[in-house]
Amino acid sequence: MKSSVTKKRGVINNMNLKYRNELKYFINQHQYQIIRQRLKNLVKQDKHVGPNGEYAIRSLYFDDINNKALHEKLGGISDRAKYRIRIYNNDDTVIHFEKKIKFRDYIAKLKEPLTREIADELISGNYEVLRQSDKPLLIELHEEMKNNLLRPKVIVDYVREPFICVNGNVRITFDKELRTGLHSVDIFDPDLHCVRAIDDNLIILEVKYDEYIPEYIRIALQLEGLNRQSASKYVMCRKFLKTNSWEDY
Repeated sequence: MKSSVTKKRGVINNMNLKYRNELKYFINQHQYQIIRQRLKNLVKQDKHVGPNGEYAIRSLYFDDINNKALHEKLGGISDRAKYRIRIYNNDDTVIHFEKKIKFRDYIAKLKEPLTREIADELISGNYEVLRQSDKPLLIELHEEMKNNLLRPKVIVDYVREPFICVNGNVRITFDKELRTGLHSVDIFDPDLHCVRAIDDNLIILEVKYDEYIPEYIRIALQLEGLNRQSASKYVMCRKFLKTNSWEDY
């Protein structure tokens, strides 16, 4: 599904984005072992995994002064977006700024690479480092930080085990050990103490695909027997930062 160019808050959001389907489920350890064993005989692992078949993901999510992204997710708004800085395996070699876009039942992602120096400035709230950027996404970030006070809110940390299937361009991931950095926003802190944000027995299964899921993959996943969830890692981690008694994330 291709998008047209849209305009919001005076910033061009999009150009020819490729939207995909995204399904999320909570599964337990027993379900994980069964599904994983079936998949190993049908699909390949992502080429970026380490020797144990996994890699670590750490994201720093941004939100504006009104916590717009949080409240839109909680309110079930179908068209929304989230901004984040993401690194892998606690390494600053590859740093991306990303915008994840939700449009009805579809998702898309824009991203731009960042240097460590620029990432550090953005984390500190200095958006002027982007003033001369010619990248549309970074121009948008500058405007959001300047006009809507978009700022870092919470670190989301987890381990991902990914599988891919060329047919249907299907990507299946098991996200484990979801943790939050609480009030810290230093995504590069080697001594960051993260707190568990999900039950030890639960794993988030995500299935992303373009137009269809091959029937043999659908059978292996047994999606019909699972309960689909919103499973927002951002919301789950933000709940640890509640500062008012009336808040109920």
